[in-house]
Amino acid sequence: MKRAFDYITYGASGSSREVEQLLSFLLDSSFRGEQKEAPVPVCIWGRHGIGKTQIVKDLAARMGAAFAYIAPAQFEEMGDLLGMPQVAENAQGERVSRFAPPDWVPREEGPGVLLIDDVNRADDRILRGLMQLLQNYELVSWRLPQKWHIVLTANPDGGDYSVTPMDDAMLTRMLHITLEWNLEAWLNWAARAGVDQRGIAFVQAYPELVDGTRTTPRTLVQFFQSIAPIADLSKELSLVRMLAEGCLDLETSAAFLSFIRSELPQLIAPEDLLGASDFSEIANKLRTQVEQPVKRLDILSILSARLLACLEQGKGMDPRPTGQPRAVPPPRSDPARPAFSARSIAGQ
Repeated sequence: MKRAFDYITYGASGSSREVEQLLSFLLDSSFRGEQKEAPVPVCIWGRHGIGKTQIVKDLAARMGAAFAYIAPAQFEEMGDLLGMPQVAENAQGERVSRFAPPDWVPREEGPGVLLIDDVNRADDRILRGLMQLLQNYELVSWRLPQKWHIVLTANPDGGDYSVTPMDDAMLTRMLHITLEWNLEAWLNWAARAGVDQRGIAFVQAYPELVDGTRTTPRTLVQFFQSIAPIADLSKELSLVRMLAEGCLDLETSAAFLSFIRSELPQLIAPEDLLGASDFSEIANKLRTQVEQPVKRLDILSILSARLLACLEQGKGMDPRPTGQPRAVPPPRSDPARPAFSARSIAGQ
């Protein structure tokens, strides 16, 4: 999809799997406590709705680490970051003012991850206040415990996002990577997360529609969750259309309605393929779906990708030789693929 802006991001671009690999390496080093200096914070750049926050949260859980979260865009004054002053006595019995740290500040030693979400949506004063924390893992009023690592997320600059530009003094306090949406990585995540199989098949058929203005991986999953209770989508087209247009842009909504009419949602589930005791019935169903006047290569592509994702999640024995790379077949252009347009579907 051609974008209207030349977005500014930093660091190498990578899929969710590559971002997780980098974070795992850095977090593991921090959690072992082998570094003498405070670890360098990691900032994950990327467009909205592609899973930056969820990647960090899920990885912390898998690594058995504590997780703390702040959204500095919600901070209205420095007290939200530093804490509030209070009167106390020092060791000499003199009355002095000290800051009481905010309640979101971690108190116990890690391993732990402090996620500073959407950092560049914060006010410029708050950004300046964060600089000491990024450099030294401490502020004037409090310090992060040992074995904690700071991770940040940010939306691109130089476009239509309402963000506060960060100067070089702040940017150089972080290690950067840019998350890009990737079909193969998303399919693996969706299989693991239990996303509706009809939704998985749709994304495999129309991956070019995922990266839009209103249509993002996040809004697609929200839509797939809303239609999950509907057993037969083709019998509830009006309801499905309203749900789709409530979450997605018009083009994607139109594509999904055409997708339903193409009978692709009735594809065989990967679990049925792997668990069939008698494959002859499965084979007959596959022939019926694929052997049409124009062979449905799109169906074979979708089935292959879903089957490989299922195998990778440990739901079946992986027949690939050890060390053989995994490849997901790209969507195939096929005359039988349902044609759609926003204009033709909008009134239906």
